[in-house]
Amino acid sequence: MNGIVIVDKPQDWTSQDVTARLRRVFGTRRIGHGGTLDPMATGVLPVFVGRATRGVEFFEHAEKTYETVLRLGMTTDTEDVSGTVLETRPVDVSAERFEGVLQQFRGPIQQIPPMYSALKVNGQKLCDLARKGREVERQPREITIHELTCLEFSGQTARLRVRCSKGTYIRTLCKDIGEALGCGGCMEALRRVSAGEYTIDEAVPLETLLETEHPEEYLRDVDTMFRELPKVTLTPNQEKRCRNGNTFSISLDPGRYRAYSEDGEFLMLALVEDGIMKTIKSFFAV
Repeated sequence: MNGIVIVDKPQDWTSQDVTARLRRVFGTRRIGHGGTLDPMATGVLPVFVGRATRGVEFFEHAEKTYETVLRLGMTTDTEDVSGTVLETRPVDVSAERFEGVLQQFRGPIQQIPPMYSALKVNGQKLCDLARKGREVERQPREITIHELTCLEFSGQTARLRVRCSKGTYIRTLCKDIGEALGCGGCMEALRRVSAGEYTIDEAVPLETLLETEHPEEYLRDVDTMFRELPKVTLTPNQEKRCRNGNTFSISLDPGRYRAYSEDGEFLMLALVEDGIMKTIKSFFAV
């Protein structure tokens, strides 16, 4: 089986747990996921099966959109409500002041990765060091918050919609917003509602996949992850050169394309420069 299944990840499952179970469901070890979700998070988790795993590398840089609940007045060691409470503070924040502080976190910003993360320092995962009670210096990284919208504000909690670049920690964003308000904060809930081209409306509950006798019915073709790119059908001679890994002339504007054979097989993600098409990544069956 080959393709992409959009899983609605349940709470308390790791992304690795999901792929491990789906290896049995689809009967293959060639499975990978497109972007780790924390165990407490739910939502869109694209899982690549078989030959589609060749597309994982392109998905790593995809934008993600989340809906999260920020709890004000509490900070924890994990930056979410699952951790040990470090401090509680009174909260007196108006909706107007809250919206004003959000403006500081839109666009390119610097973010220090949390200790409870899988990032490595000198070959060791930060989360492993954190569990041993150690904290190490982390360098801030530039991320981009493309959208930060308050969907609901109660004075004690806020539900936010966040569209962001790769490498963004929503837990840390919640903590930093709380600090900017002077009362502290942490993440109470998190749901990924889109990843790249895929949305929560397309996602399949994991339970459905585990119970179905025909999991292949939920597989999407790998070219769906590039569906925003223009499609081009190659001539038989161009297809032959594509399959041999050669470049060839083509009358197209510069840019990326989805290239197909005349019978509709998705052949490759391609790049055109100066009237020459070359392979970025091939996806045809060998």
